[in-house]
Amino acid sequence: MKKRSATAVWKGGLKDGLGHISSEAGALNNVPYNFSMRFEDQKGTNPEELIAAAHAACFSMFLSMVLGDAGMTGEINTKATVTLEQVGNGFDVTSSALERTVKV
Repeated sequence: MKKRSATAVWKGGLKDGLGHISSEAGALNNVPYNFSMRFEDQKGTNPEELIAAAHAACFSMFLSMVLGDAGMTGEINTKATVTLEQVGNGFDVTSSALERTVKV
């Protein structure tokens, strides 16, 4: 089993604070995120965008394996759209929808 890790550091309050995300392999290195990036229209990343990226990447690799098992290779373009909704007193990711284009 191979384990991977990422670290998130948050300083300050919910609306005035600032966080940074880093990944073990270095693809993310102190990437900032804050309330406005997550819940409003400020440009930048947020946890849901990172979940969407991971879902799209995982699906594309899996589909590549399926195609390979059938003796084919191709180009797979996958877009994941994650929906964050208020549920009760908190927020939940309520869906992750995939759109894909495949050229074999």
